[in-house]
Amino acid sequence: MLQVQNLTRTFGDKVAVDNVSFDVPSGQMTGFVGANGAGKTTTMRMIMGVLSATSGDVLLDGAPLTALARSTFGYMPEERGLYPKQPILDQLIYLGQLHRMSQSQARKGAMDLLERFGLGGRTKDKLESLSLGNQQRVQIAASLLHKPNVLILDEPFSGLDPVAVDSMVELLRERTSAGVPVLFSSHQLDLVDRLCDSMVVLQQGKVIASGTGDALRARAVNRHRITVSPDAGWVRDEPGIRVLDVAGPTAVLEFDDDDARQRLLATALTRGSVEEFAPIRPSLSEIYREVTAV
Repeated sequence: MLQVQNLTRTFGDKVAVDNVSFDVPSGQMTGFVGANGAGKTTTMRMIMGVLSATSGDVLLDGAPLTALARSTFGYMPEERGLYPKQPILDQLIYLGQLHRMSQSQARKGAMDLLERFGLGGRTKDKLESLSLGNQQRVQIAASLLHKPNVLILDEPFSGLDPVAVDSMVELLRERTSAGVPVLFSSHQLDLVDRLCDSMVVLQQGKVIASGTGDALRARAVNRHRITVSPDAGWVRDEPGIRVLDVAGPTAVLEFDDDDARQRLLATALTRGSVEEFAPIRPSLSEIYREVTAV
């Protein structure tokens, strides 16, 4: 498990990251979300040791994170760091060797990853000759090549087409199945909802929500959908509820308390048939929009 404890970073009088704490459990994907400037990249840089923390700690399995431990991490920075004029296979082999892989191991691992990303026929091409999306694929391959123990990925899906996204998702799931904790930031909330076991929401340098999908949903506004026959317009006159929407036989409601919910159901049963009465399970993207709403 990767643990971030009370990380703070200031730049002069500006507090960029303010007492941030969260866990990234082994074998799980954690989505790190927030608006531009919320402090996500600064936090990731402190985790990786690229930027020193003003205060706070990062732990791996309960022990303070060392440079040696960080060398086993896979890191994909926001600003890509590959060499534009070097052939892609050559530089992946070089980067693998920096992670103590043999040349043959690095070559085999790089070829496997490039094949999976559809770049097996372009191994001798210089990076600058590739499209931005394909350059992104090579950057991802560089972060995964040495089979890292932890993955820290800053906007890994940016610029990828749907096929490359699917390939990336498959690779990440392979790593989490092997027990690797994965932290990735993304503005693509549909992907966060699709992939993540948990989510950390940052706003103005502070964590404003965090937890598993189920825990966040449990804390979300309790909404229900009711479908009755013949029409649901009468719900507008019921006490203890807020009517968010009515469309013919279906209404979306919020209740002041459980008593109001039970009263409404009892009333509905006296007025006709009830075809549906169920809580609405919000997506993580809906939860994000709700907790960040000003």
